Amino acid sequence: MNAKELLILNFEEARRRSIKVWKGIREEDLYWKPDPDAMSCFEMIRHVLESENVYHHIILHRGALGDYESPLAKNPYTTVDDELKNAQPYREKFLKMVHSFSLKELEETYITRKEKKQHRRLGDYLLRMAYHESVHTGQLLDYLRTLKSPRPNVWD
Repeated sequence: MNAKELLILNFEEARRRSIKVWKGIREEDLYWKPDPDAMSCFEMIRHVLESENVYHHIILHRGALGDYESPLAKNPYTTVDDELKNAQPYREKFLKMVHSFSLKELEETYITRKEKKQHRRLGDYLLRMAYHESVHTGQLLDYLRTLKSPRPNVWD
């Protein structure tokens, strides 16, 4: 496998495992959060789905977020399946973009976010995106542990 194929695999595996966790959250626990300053389970799922589109926008604009507004932000929280369905067109556009990059672009294109003091190669930036999702999946697993709820096996 080359670097691009590994990136795609990493995105697909991170999302597959996230979905296992998301769908493993009982309906009555979707609005639960460990403290008033934390995100609820639903908010964290939405955050991950929105973030992918935010990152897509940042990559297209080589680091500039500008006045970006998430197309998912005003949707009501209904079900995990609805969240996934609403985010799917943006996921497809994102993955299509990743497929379009050459190995040279992954190595030589830089994403610079001055407000975050970030200057990263595109390939590195893409890896960090999948890591972001994985961290939140781990947080949700901890939420489920705190709730004494069954936790899906992400280590299949």
